[in-house]
Amino acid sequence: MENKKNYKKAKKRVEVKIGFFIHLLVYLLVNTMLIAINLSTSSDHIWTAGPLLGWGIGLFFHGVGVFLFSGLTQVKEKMIQKELSKF
Repeated sequence: MENKKNYKKAKKRVEVKIGFFIHLLVYLLVNTMLIAINLSTSSDHIWTAGPLLGWGIGLFFHGVGVFLFSGLTQVKEKMIQKELSKF
């Protein structure tokens, strides 16, 4: 029983990390394409800084949530167990 529970937790963590890496890959591919379009059409005005920065901020916080605050799931689990013990 405990092995299944641990497996599900580990699987969920791996899925979350894979989701981040997919997000990172799409960010890199799309922004590389945008930079190429920008430089091939008009190198006088660099408009790709906006999408790079905006999306980059979102990607940064996605990474923070995945890698720095992953311990919050343990806190959440303890709170759930505490609530369940009240029944």
